Amino acid sequence: MQVKTCIYTGKLLLACSNMPERHDTDLLFKALADPSRRKLLDLLHAHDGRTLNELCTHLDMTRQGVTQHLDLLEAANLVATVRRGREKLHFLNPVPLHEIYDRWIAKFEKPRLKALSDLKRRMEKANG
Repeated sequence: MQVKTCIYTGKLLLACSNMPERHDTDLLFKALADPSRRKLLDLLHAHDGRTLNELCTHLDMTRQGVTQHLDLLEAANLVATVRRGREKLHFLNPVPLHEIYDRWIAKFEKPRLKALSDLKRRMEKANG
C-alpha cells in the first residue's frame, strides 16, 4: 500500500511523494533511542529545511556519521527531504511522533487526568 507524504511549512507546500506504508514501530523507537538523532530532530524542530552542512555544524561527528543518522531518521519516516538544486533540505515529519503519543502515552494520561479532575471536584464540593 502506498501512502501520500507531504511536506507543508506554514503557507507553502514543498513536496508530496508516495511512500510505502510503515508499521515498524521498532525502527521508530530505534531512531529515537540515540541522543544524536534526537538532537537532529530538535534542530529540525527549531528550524526546518536545513542542509546537511547546517546540521553538521551542531554535531561533533563526521559528515558521514550525520548522514547515517539522517538516513535512519528518514527510514523511520521522521525526516523527509526535498532537493533544491544541488542541496538536499531536511524537514521534520512530526506525524510518527504523534502516533507514538496516541498509542503509547495518551491512554496512560487519561486515567491520571480523570483522577485529578475527580479530586478537584471533591475538594470544591467539600469547601463549598
